[in-house]
Amino acid sequence: MPYLTRTRQGPTATGLGTGLGVPGVAHPLLAPDEWNRLSRPGTPLHWVVLNVADGPGVQPDPHCLEAAGRLRNAGVRVLGHIDTAYGLRGFGEIISDAHRHLDWYQVDGFFLDRCPSGREDLPEVRRTVATLRVIHEDAHVVLGHGTHPYPGYAEHADQLVTYSGPWSDYRWSQAAEWTADHPPERFCHFVHGVPRPHLEEALRIARWHGADTIWFTDHSDRVSGRAGPADPWGPLPGYWDDIVSRVGTGVSE
Repeated sequence: MPYLTRTRQGPTATGLGTGLGVPGVAHPLLAPDEWNRLSRPGTPLHWVVLNVADGPGVQPDPHCLEAAGRLRNAGVRVLGHIDTAYGLRGFGEIISDAHRHLDWYQVDGFFLDRCPSGREDLPEVRRTVATLRVIHEDAHVVLGHGTHPYPGYAEHADQLVTYSGPWSDYRWSQAAEWTADHPPERFCHFVHGVPRPHLEEALRIARWHGADTIWFTDHSDRVSGRAGPADPWGPLPGYWDDIVSRVGTGVSE
């Protein structure tokens, strides 16, 4: 895999160096310990996605408001989850979700999940991001492509998720050449199924590929002995303390 030489340009997207971006933890009632761990001082978090019910839900949830408030009080950005369905959801639906996230949970920005990545979809995504910045001037906007998109997307968002998938593919992946024109804080990688013995290797790959915001977990998108996918992002990694100590200053039990 090639090492891409980078020149840092302009302000940083996170201002924190390498850290963790949480794609979305299970509901606070189902995962109270996970939310408590995320709000501990010193945890190297860039942001946490708040996903109430594939978005903001249909009414305010006091448990999510409390959990989001604890994170924000700890100085962690909370991003509202918005599903773009690869461009199939309408502009009005997306902006309505954004307003509910703001009104109900006072989010610091937005995570546009399943964001389209083709050149033909860029004008609509550009319109969406511009509108999000109108309704929230300081919004931190992350586009959840999950793959390398058309380069023009980098001009309109704070960060792009350029990899989301299994460790078996990530360990052989390569960064698109155009990403070398941007600093590492512009890019995020989400990788599931990373075995503990390969955690350091995964961190090296992220550095080589120039991604400052990462989320590695040993959980898989498959449930043994059962049909259908599982959500690998819902629980914290089994090696949570290990990855925290490697990425940041360390948080112990």
